[in-house]
Order: sequence, then C-alpha cells, then structure tokens
Amino acid sequence: MKKIFKLFISAGFLAAATTGCTDLDVDITSQLTEFPDSEIAAEAKLANVYYAFRGALGRNYNWACELSSDEFTGISFDGDYYDNGEKANPTLHMLTPDDSTVGWYGDLASGITNCNKAILDFGGEDEPAAAPALAMRAFYHFILMDCYGAIPILDHLLDEDESIDRSPRPQVAAFIEADLLKALPNLSKESNAATYGKPNYWMAKALLAKLYLNWAVYSCADVTTYTPSVDNPKLNDCISVCDEIMNNGPFDLSDGYREKFWPENGSHIKDFIYAMPYDRIKAQGMTYARFRTWRQMNSLDPSMYGFKLSASVGGNLAVNPNVVDLLSLPGDDRNLSIVGGPIYFFDNNRNLTNEPVLYNGEQLVFTKEITLKEGSVPEQLNTGKNVTGWSQGYKSVKWFPTYDDYLNDRNQSNDVPIFRYADIILTKAEAILRGGSTTNGDTPASLLNQIRSYVHAPAFEGDPTLQDILDERGREFFDENWRRNDLIRFGKFEDDWCLKHVVNPKAKTELFRRIFPIPTGVMNTNTNWTQNPGY
Repeated sequence: MKKIFKLFISAGFLAAATTGCTDLDVDITSQLTEFPDSEIAAEAKLANVYYAFRGALGRNYNWACELSSDEFTGISFDGDYYDNGEKANPTLHMLTPDDSTVGWYGDLASGITNCNKAILDFGGEDEPAAAPALAMRAFYHFILMDCYGAIPILDHLLDEDESIDRSPRPQVAAFIEADLLKALPNLSKESNAATYGKPNYWMAKALLAKLYLNWAVYSCADVTTYTPSVDNPKLNDCISVCDEIMNNGPFDLSDGYREKFWPENGSHIKDFIYAMPYDRIKAQGMTYARFRTWRQMNSLDPSMYGFKLSASVGGNLAVNPNVVDLLSLPGDDRNLSIVGGPIYFFDNNRNLTNEPVLYNGEQLVFTKEITLKEGSVPEQLNTGKNVTGWSQGYKSVKWFPTYDDYLNDRNQSNDVPIFRYADIILTKAEAILRGGSTTNGDTPASLLNQIRSYVHAPAFEGDPTLQDILDERGREFFDENWRRNDLIRFGKFEDDWCLKHVVNPKAKTELFRRIFPIPTGVMNTNTNWTQNPGY
C-alpha cells in the first residue's frame, strides 16, 4: 500500500510559487502527495543515508583508531606535520576534546538524522523499505558508542529546541541490537555491484557479530571496569551469526591478500562483506598513502611506487616495531604490507624489484626502531627534518596509490573494507576460545589455519591461545582501523609499545582513554552533557 504524506511548503518557497497567481486562499497543508514506492525512488531517498562515514573513515577516524593502537606512531619533523598534536596526541594517549582527530562526531550524528528522516518518509521503522536506513542507524550508533562511550539514542527526529541526554553504553548496545534484528528480515541477501557499499542482510549480520564479540566491553557502563575476564553472555549468539555468514553467505577467501586493497578493488572482492567505496574524482576523501609515504618521495623520479608523484606527501605515520615483528611469518603475503630496511622500487605490477631507491646518491633505509631527535620536545614526537628523521619507522604500502591519485589532491580509489569474511572466521575462533560452543566441527586451530592457508603462511601447530588470535588479527587486519577495538577487548590497550609509555608513563594507568573525549564543539551545543571522565 502506498503511504500518503502531507506536503509542507516553506513560506519563502510559497511566495515565489504564487507570483502571478490570483487565488491565495489555498490551504497548503491540506494538499496531499504520494511518496513514490519504486526502487529508484527508494534509492534516491536513501542517497544521504549511506555515506556519512566516508569523510571520517578517510582521515580523522583512521588516525584516531590507528595511532591510538600499537600499529603506528605519528612522527613530526622539526614542526613539519606536528599540526597541534593531531597525530602525536592519539599516539601518546593524550587526546583532548579540542583535537581535530576526534572532531568527526557530528558527521555520524548527521548521518543518524538522515536515517531518521528516511525512516519517517518510508512510514516508520516497521515498513520494509525503511530497513536499510534502520541498519545504517545502528551502524552509526555503533561507531559512536565504540569510540565515545555513552551517546544519545537518536531514535527519532529531534524538535528544534529538544534536548537529549546521553545513554549508558549497555543501553546503546541493546538499542543497536534491536535495530538490527528489526531490519534483518527486510534486507536484501544479494551481494553484488548493486548492493556494494550499502547495508544488506550480510552487513547487518557482520555488525551483529562485531557487537556480540564486544558485548562484555559494551556492557560495562564505566569503561575503566572492563577486564577480559568479564562474562560475555552473547558468545553463542556471536558464533551463530558467524555460522550463518560462513555457511550461507556468498563470501570466500579466494582473493589475493595484497590485491584486495589496491585501487582496483570493489564489489568483485569476495572477502568484502561491507566496504566504503572511494573514487579519486567522484567519491573523494581516502588519502591513506599520503601519510604513509616517505616524506621526500615526491622529489624522486620515479618514486618508490614506480611513477612520479606530482604532489607532496606527509610520511609521518611510522609503523611500530612490534608490527614489523608480527609481519614476519615465512612466506606470508601480508608481510608485503610494509616496507623497511633498505628500500627498493616496485615494478608496474606492484612487485618489489632489486633496484634500490636512491636519495642524494645513497639508498634509502627505513629503520625498525623509531628514535626522536636529541633535545626535541618529546611530546611532539619529532624525529628531525632530514633524511634520518624522515626515515624513522617502516612504512605501510597496503593502500597502494596510482599516478592519477596525485593529480587529484592525493585522493585514492582504494575502497576501504569495514567488515570482511576473514574477520568472521577469526571472530568465531575467538568466541570459541572465550567459552562459546564449538559448531560444525570448527576449532580455533582449524579456523586460524583457514587464514594462514590463503596468505601462504605456515600452518599453526597445536592449540592457539587468545594471544595467538590477537596476533593473527594484528597480521590480517593491519592498517584497517580495528586494532584499537581489538586491544581494548583483549585488555592490551594500556600495554607498553614503542614510545607511548616512554613519553607518557600515565598511559599505562589512564583506563578512561579507552574512549575518546566528546569534541568541544559538540559539548558547547549540548550544554546538558558532561564530558567523559578524565578529559
């Protein structure tokens, strides 16, 4: 049945529309119109719903998650790229509410508003057409809750003067679950070019699996009270969701590891359950290579990538030594996600050659350890503005760029996966190890070895521990924005790594930093809120 809506026209538009009209007594609010119920019309209504996360995922969310984890250190070069600590502060667990790195809260809040508008236009939450907006509303709440803790449950459009309080994390988690369970029966099970980058049945299931795996974290209203020993009553639910995706979903591990993250990736990648599409011209915002490429690489012709860079690069995301150690299994394809030591060119097929990259006549050498410039301010993570300083730390080449990227302000066309089939496999292994039931004959070892096999790494022998699963996740999902989430769940977020605990010893004990501060601008708008404790 088609839904009937009143059509309200603003006074300004009415004035323009009535020019030359003699009958001004029409009751505008009494005019009715039908909202088109075709698939094309529905997609048009949802156009503003799908991509609210694109900007944050392409820059500041990426920095907040990657740099606060044990993956990268955000170095600077005698002030160059320090930028008021936007990368140093998350690295050192010293974020403040004024840091731009956490300033993307409003992007997702606006996304939720667009979801609620679409849900209202479709006739409410129970209408089948509203299911994609319902799933996206759950996703945006999930990202906000995971990063900022207690957040408001935005289940309706707010009136202009309406204030709303933040809800504790357990309530938000329950709300997300309810939205997903309501949306699932009406979501498409198709996984193809038409559904790519949009919320389908499998995306919602993968989000449920991630929610259930972290349920023990989210059920603690006070983030500082969580320990890995906290009971998780959702483990079997998590395993059940994983089983459905593994048994019935159209996903597999047939794609080469490196190729999945190249600029040509997209809907054909069978490992991608849900990804954010980017395009250097039409869907901009993904600039990962810019900050992972050696600082002076644009001065070389060709660059390390085998082509000339037509714009400058930052080079200030240095891979931490512990990641270099992780990415060292014999024959493991994932090892090629980073480069370090003596540096060589890539050829046109993106394979390393034996031709050295020279700078001022000397081969470039990236160091494993990251050393700060003597006498510098430690909190600035300054390595110096010279070849030695620029070369501190290995560099990620997982998100390989193209020549054309640098002609378009370094915007890349590499789509960024959010949920992958490989994640579902390792999620099930972890849930079993944490006390969930074994199903379908799967064991943590057999599941882990599915991953090892497709990346050509040695098979794991014996029974893996939770630490083994965390290490495998560190290899498989390096530089994919999940490491912070993993470290918190495993109770490792406060551990020592690289320079964090050396420069900021308080990072070992400030458990409140498991969530970010609410940005100052958001706090100024919501004057009834209180800042997250500790900030």
